[in-house]
Amino acid sequence: MSEINTLIDALGIEIQELTEERVIATMPVDERTRQPFGILHGGASVALAETVASIGTYNLIDQETEGCAGLEINANHIRSKRDGVVKAIGTPLHKGRTTMVWDIKIVDEEDRLICVSRCTMAVLKLNK
Repeated sequence: MSEINTLIDALGIEIQELTEERVIATMPVDERTRQPFGILHGGASVALAETVASIGTYNLIDQETEGCAGLEINANHIRSKRDGVVKAIGTPLHKGRTTMVWDIKIVDEEDRLICVSRCTMAVLKLNK
């Protein structure tokens, strides 16, 4: 899996921790991730949340025979942010054979909640 020349790379997302029970990633709040009014774009938060769920799911599947893709995502934007870094903490709520559901909380440097998201991932059989 390559992150180069992807949305992950374009938004400056960095994976900080990856285990079977948690994924943590950071993303800068800068010109790449702000909306025109100068605050963190909700779409950037959603992209960060789905990235965490996708990488977490990929870590849990048989990477030789399976792939994964986002099936559904929602997000509640709680607080705005103008600059700095946000951190997404994703934990699996359901680890099934064909779907996985992730809870993702995005916080600022003081652990204040910026966004909460739930993402359902499809586990796909690869045709090889």
